[in-house]
Amino acid sequence: MTITAVTPQSRRIAQGGKAIYGAPLGVLMLEARFPRILGDMGNGATWPFPVLYRVVSGASPDKVVLNGAAGLLPDFIAAAQDLVRLGAEAITTNCGFLSLFQHELAAAVGVPVATSSLMQVPWVQATLPPGKRVGLVTVSAGSLSPAHLQGAGVPLDTPVAGTENGKEFFRVLIKAEKDDMDIDLAERDVVNAALDLVLRHPEVGAIVLECTNMPPYAAAVQAATGLPVHDIYSMITWFHAGLRPRVFA
Repeated sequence: MTITAVTPQSRRIAQGGKAIYGAPLGVLMLEARFPRILGDMGNGATWPFPVLYRVVSGASPDKVVLNGAAGLLPDFIAAAQDLVRLGAEAITTNCGFLSLFQHELAAAVGVPVATSSLMQVPWVQATLPPGKRVGLVTVSAGSLSPAHLQGAGVPLDTPVAGTENGKEFFRVLIKAEKDDMDIDLAERDVVNAALDLVLRHPEVGAIVLECTNMPPYAAAVQAATGLPVHDIYSMITWFHAGLRPRVFA
């Protein structure tokens, strides 16, 4: 039998300081009761990595989307700081309209923050040929203000289409008219908004979906329009890759 001496140099030391490990991304959630199907940001099975969730009490979709998240900044900051204390190394949110709080949240938590899928617009624009532009599909075009766009670095003249005149998506997610959702009708609302966008703006060469509940329908939008489609899933998988780069060796 060979006995190997344990030296100080060979000891394995684990560093502490956090409450939770292995989930570097924290997600600030709105307070809602609609179904979060696979692909929705609020469905934990959507992600190929673990995430930390924190629901911001009182932050209903109606208040955040239709009322500019008035008075909610302190609550979002407190929830983000709590996620960082738990172990989050970066913060995101589950509503594209929270681009309003991008700079304030980043300043308050001291870790990388990506509040909105809209932040992809400049990156996607850089991929397009001359004469083509990024277009946006949002849950509520009438509520997407210049301040929302500016918070995410989006040109103010960016073409936009919304789902507020649809039959299902807007009234379930934003108006909270019921707890169940007809997925086929919801998909049709999102696809119809995208088709309206490209019909009115033939210069659109790629689409960014603002709403974090739209990734389940991204493939249908791509099939209907023939254009590249980017959403919160594409952005957060990129964001997470910077936190945990793949080890190839």
